[in-house]
Amino acid sequence: MKKVLITGANKGIGFETARQLLQNGYYVYIGSRNVENGRAAVEKLNAEGLMHVEAVKVDVTDSESVRAARQEIGRKTDVLDVLINNAGINGGMPQSSLEASVDQFKRVFDTNLYGVVRVTQAFIDLLKKSPEPRIVNVSSSGSSLTLHSDPNWLYYSHKAALYPSSKAALNMYTIDLAYQLRDTPFKVNAVCPGFVATDFNNHRGTGSVQEGGTRIARYAMIGPDGPTGKFIAEEYSPKTGETPW
Repeated sequence: MKKVLITGANKGIGFETARQLLQNGYYVYIGSRNVENGRAAVEKLNAEGLMHVEAVKVDVTDSESVRAARQEIGRKTDVLDVLINNAGINGGMPQSSLEASVDQFKRVFDTNLYGVVRVTQAFIDLLKKSPEPRIVNVSSSGSSLTLHSDPNWLYYSHKAALYPSSKAALNMYTIDLAYQLRDTPFKVNAVCPGFVATDFNNHRGTGSVQEGGTRIARYAMIGPDGPTGKFIAEEYSPKTGETPW
C-alpha cells in the first residue's frame, strides 16, 4: 500500500485529496498544525469507511515540528511514496504592493515557500526509498506571470502582492527540485486545484472542492510516463494541463 503525507489536510482541498487517495488504496497521513483538528478529520473519514488514515502534527513554519513529524512517520514506515505540500495561507486582504509590510511578506512566504522547503528536505530520504516517488506542490494559476500580464485574462484585475508572489516562488522551487531529481524515478509538479470554493477564499470560488481534490490526486498518482517539472492548471489549460509561467 502506497503511503502519502498531505500537509494542511484537515480541511478543504487537502482533506478532499486525502479522501480521494484513500478511495484509491493509499495510506494517508493527515498533516495538521493542530493535531486535534487532524484527528477530527480522521474521524470523518473513518465514518465513511476509510480506515487507512491517521493524523500527524506538523506546523510547516516550525523546523522542530517538521523534524518531529519526520521522526513520527519514520517510526511507522520506511518509505513515503507521495508528498503533497498543500498547507498554505493567503495573507489576508488587501495586499497592496505599496502598503503590504515586509513582515506580511515574510509570514506568507514562511508557509507557502519556506514551509515546502522544510517539509520536502525533511522527508526526501523516505521518498527516495519509493520505487515511484511523487511530489505535488499545490500552486495557483494566480502565480502565472504570463496570465497576470494579459489584460484579457479573466482575473487580470485581481492583483495581490503576497499570495501570488509566494506561489510564483514555489513554482521556481518546483522547477529546480525536479531538475535536481531528473535522473531518478521522481515526478515533481506544481499543480493548481482551480478557483475552488473553500474557507480559504471565503467560499467565493467557482469550482467544487471535489474538482480541486481530483486535480491534485491525479498528479500524485501519475505513472512513469507522466510529466515532471511542470506547472499544471487544468482549469485554464484543459487539453494538456500545462500552463504558461
